[in-house]
Formats: sequence, C-alpha cells, structure tokens
Amino acid sequence: MITDKMQAALNAQMNAEMYSSYLYLSMAAYFESKNLQGFAHWMHQQAREEWAHAMKFYKFINDRMGRVIVREIEAPKTEWASVLEVFEDVAVHEAKVTALIGKLVEQASAEKDHATGVFLNWFVQEQVEEEASADYIVQTLRAIGDSVGGLYQLDHRLGKRE
Repeated sequence: MITDKMQAALNAQMNAEMYSSYLYLSMAAYFESKNLQGFAHWMHQQAREEWAHAMKFYKFINDRMGRVIVREIEAPKTEWASVLEVFEDVAVHEAKVTALIGKLVEQASAEKDHATGVFLNWFVQEQVEEEASADYIVQTLRAIGDSVGGLYQLDHRLGKRE
C-alpha cells in the first residue's frame, strides 16, 4: 500500500509526464509549420515516449492500491525563435524532470518505500539518456550554426528515429 503523501507525489509526476508529452507535441507542431519533418518526427516520438512514462506512473499507483487523480495539463509554449532554442528548451525541461524524479527518490527513501524506490530507478536511468540526447542535439545545432545544409542533414537524421 502507498501513503497518501507518496500517492500525491506520484500523481503530480504523472501529470508532469503528461505535460512533457504535450510540450513535445507542441514542438512537433512548430517544426511541422516550418516544414522540418525530421525534427517533427523526433518530437512526435518523444511525445509518445513521455505519454508512456505517464502511463507507467498510472499503472504503478493502481498496482500499489492507490488512486490515480487526473489533473489539468498546463498549456505548453508554442513559439520559438529557432530550432536551437527549441532544443535548448528540451534540455532545460529534461533537467527539470530529472530534479522532479530525484525528489521522488528522496521521498521514497525517507518513507522507506522500497517498492517505489525500485520503480523510480528506471526513471533515474531514463533521465540520464534524456539529458544526454538533448545535449547532443543542442551541441550539434551549435556546431552547425547558420549552415542550412547542416540543419537539413540533422533534420533528415532525426527523422529516422524509431
């Protein structure tokens, strides 16, 4: 069984994961409006992945005999000045999610909730990957600079994400 405090924190994280999905969907729409289909595809994949993360929290809360509470999802940003700015926002966002997961790990430890701690380990590792992926794209975009050809090569490459 899960404590009320942990249940509330996991529900909040589920909402944060849904927001992440919504944010990446907004970024996909932005890229589609710029005819950058590869970047849009990457963001669609990211949105689906974040939705799946939310559903992991949903299932875990139910498996622990808790109650899932679905809350309003905050509206995401919809405009960016450049492709680089979008991915800089991704990097900042993923760092924020990492911090949220870290707080959940601390709470699980403080409550001696070993089941939740084990569950959260997957997310700790996932955030390492998420931050590394965002940083790689930011660094690549910075290296590309104003090269339209470089931008389109990266667009093509990101369009192959499975």
